[in-house]
Amino acid sequence: MPFSLLPKIRANKLTDITAELLQSRNICLLMLDFDNTIVPYTTDVPTEEMARWLNKMNSSGISVCIVSNSHNDRVPRFCREYGLDCITHAKKPFSKGIQECLAKYGIPPSQAALAGDQIYTDTLGANCAGVTSILVKAIDNHNFWLKARHVLELPFIFLAKNRRI
Repeated sequence: MPFSLLPKIRANKLTDITAELLQSRNICLLMLDFDNTIVPYTTDVPTEEMARWLNKMNSSGISVCIVSNSHNDRVPRFCREYGLDCITHAKKPFSKGIQECLAKYGIPPSQAALAGDQIYTDTLGANCAGVTSILVKAIDNHNFWLKARHVLELPFIFLAKNRRI
């Protein structure tokens, strides 16, 4: 698949993505990054708005699976609590975890999307795997490295300014 750092869709936050938007694009599998997409790095407790959104997505007919590079047990624990599947050690931007998720659900890349907060892992990984990339704003860039990464992503965010939902 093509190497691209531009997301297909941009959203202010994950909860702006609706089942109707995904269905209108023939997407039936939504893969989600975990840290700074669903919850900040510092907790595994979602906001009430995020918990409602996860429950709504779970009942919408869209399959939802967390695809995270994390090696931390907080991701599987969170997924058990919210009734979600997860794939950890995904190695994004490489396609290992994304391909594993597609195979698990038997879904072709054209019917899947991956939403995350990082261009160099989530967006690039999705684009290279042929799934729809959705870039959401990071919940909290709480340290120097996260802020520096965001500065490096700004040119690509600007180039994708017309891809907002």
